[in-house]
Amino acid sequence: MSPEELMQEVKRLQITARHIVTEVFAGEYSSAFKGRGMEFADVREYEPGDDVRTIDWNVTARAGRPFVKRFTEERELTVMLAVDLSGSERFGSERRMKQNVAAEVCAVIAFAALRNNDRVGLMVFTDEVEMFVPPAKGSRHVLRLVRELLAYEPRKKGTNLDVAVSHLSRSLKRRSVIFMVSDFLAPSPADSLRMLKGKHDTTAILVEDPREQKWPSAGLIELEDAETGRRFLVDAGSSRVRRAYEHGAGARRRLLLESFGRFGIDTLAVSTRAGDDRHPAYVHELMMFFRKRERRRSA
Repeated sequence: MSPEELMQEVKRLQITARHIVTEVFAGEYSSAFKGRGMEFADVREYEPGDDVRTIDWNVTARAGRPFVKRFTEERELTVMLAVDLSGSERFGSERRMKQNVAAEVCAVIAFAALRNNDRVGLMVFTDEVEMFVPPAKGSRHVLRLVRELLAYEPRKKGTNLDVAVSHLSRSLKRRSVIFMVSDFLAPSPADSLRMLKGKHDTTAILVEDPREQKWPSAGLIELEDAETGRRFLVDAGSSRVRRAYEHGAGARRRLLLESFGRFGIDTLAVSTRAGDDRHPAYVHELMMFFRKRERRRSA
C-alpha cells in the first residue's frame, strides 16, 4: 500500500468508524463498559451523619480530629486492542480478508473509546509481540492506531496467545478492558485468555470467514496452511468430504465458544461476509454485543 493509498484508507475508515459510533451506537459503548466505580478524591472533616466506615484513621490521628475520605465516580477506562496478525488472518473468501475486518472493528472500538474520553492502546502479535502502543487519549493517538492497523506488515506468520497474554499481564498495571482479536486457531485459546480474566475485563473477538465453516463443491482443490506453508489436496467435490469438514469445523467452533463461556470470557464473533447497503455485517454483531453487556450490568 502506497503512502497515498494508506492516507485514503485511513480517512475512509475514520469517516466510517465515526459514523457508526455517533449515528448507530450512540451511548451503547458507554453503557456496556462503565467505569470501575469509585476512586479516592480527598479528605474533609467529619460531619454528623457521615458513614464512620469512610473515616481516614491515618489523617485523623495526625490531625487530632476525625476526617473522612471523599470519593468520585471513576468513568475513565483503559481499553487495549490486542490484534492477531498471523498468517491465517490474511485469508478471505469474499471482498475482505480477516485482518481487514479486524482493523475495522478495532477502529470502531477505538473511536467509541475516544468519544467516551477513555484511553486506548494497541498490541500487534503473531508468535511474538511485534508492536505495543501504550494506552493514551486523543484523536491524533487514535488515528495513529488506525494507521498502524492498516499499514503494519508482520514479521512472523505463527500464533502464540500465551506470549501475547504474558505481555499484557506485565504491561497493564491497572484493570483494563481488553479486546483480544483473533481467529483463535492456536491450541487451547481459552486456557490462554483465562489468565487475563482475573484482573481484566476480557472479550474475545472471533474473526472468521464463511469458507472456514463450509466448502463449495469445487472439485479437487489445493489448500495451504497460511502459518506453516504446508500444502495438501482436498476433494471438495465429494459430499462426504465436505460433510466431514463441516462437522469438524462446527464442532471446533462450538467447543471454542463453550470454553470461553466456561471461563467467563465474553465472546463476539464477526465475519468477513458482506453486510447490507448501509453497514458492514459486523455492525449488527457489535450492537448486539454492547446491548447484551448493558442488560447484564443492569440486571
